[in-house]
Amino acid sequence: MLECWISVGSNVEREHSIRHGIADLKTCFGSLLLSPVYESAAVGFVGAPFYNLVVGINTTASVGEINRQLRQIEDRHGRQRGIEKFSARTLDLDLLTYGDAVGCFDGYMLPRPDIECPFVLAPLAAIAAAERHPLSGQTYGALWSACPPPAHASVRQIQFEF
Repeated sequence: MLECWISVGSNVEREHSIRHGIADLKTCFGSLLLSPVYESAAVGFVGAPFYNLVVGINTTASVGEINRQLRQIEDRHGRQRGIEKFSARTLDLDLLTYGDAVGCFDGYMLPRPDIECPFVLAPLAAIAAAERHPLSGQTYGALWSACPPPAHASVRQIQFEF
């Protein structure tokens, strides 16, 4: 079994999309470890703020199989593909890590490069502060602490009931 981290985000019907996306992840992967939920402004486009969190899973599935399941969950929740990279999303699910794997697996780069974006790093540091980034070797807690103050101000933890 490998420990994997998955980022979850939504800025369209946020509460509904996040709750139902988490339910689908539980159906696919079983027990989940959930970070707190954070709110952040849309990045790269003008749009509603996002809710973001990180989910931990333990799995024997391949990177390709995990990504296929994530795309299927996104599709069931109305994810529109083929539009701009930075746009509104009902549900955005991205595999961040696959154990300590580094490199391209099934056409997918790991660890995911945007792991250090504030809207991903804040929830990851909240749930896995002592774990180490597979490339830098720094803990997620240290990476988050080293972010400049504007990064910390760009995300805020919210109360969210699952």
